[in-house]
Amino acid sequence: MATSDAPAAHLLIINAHEPLAWVLENQRMAFPAGRTQQSLSLRKGDEILLYTTRGCFGNPTRDLGRVIGLATITSEVRTLDTPVVFQERRFTEGCRLRVHGLTPFREGVVLRDLVNDLQVFPDPAHWSFRMRRASLRLPDADAALIKRELQPLLKPYGSVVGDYSLKHR
Repeated sequence: MATSDAPAAHLLIINAHEPLAWVLENQRMAFPAGRTQQSLSLRKGDEILLYTTRGCFGNPTRDLGRVIGLATITSEVRTLDTPVVFQERRFTEGCRLRVHGLTPFREGVVLRDLVNDLQVFPDPAHWSFRMRRASLRLPDADAALIKRELQPLLKPYGSVVGDYSLKHR
């Protein structure tokens, strides 16, 4: 893992299209009520690998969990003046992001293909259990491996972000 002073890398786990579209369009992240401790582990300057779950686009039999983007946290996580609400779920903490690049819609690094090579999943047979959270801090070697796989797939933010809007369901 990274030292407490150095920027860390995290998987930001997003499991629904509406919140994903909001995150990408606003370049902000919001965390659900009750996850304050977890969200406070994120720091300004940390790197974010955006991960969409199999169910993010409403068809888990067709879609795969993928790392689709690379971003940096540009503000400290703080309590939001007005919570963000998605389907009656309140998101009360948040921070700003700068998205550096995104993969084309429904493309990206299929995380399950890398599970056996990632230290963050000590028991690869049960890796999905660790993904039931808003974010997951990655060991440096894991972040480097995922970024190495992701980099050739990334497109400039502005050229792809519209493809993730709710209009393109």
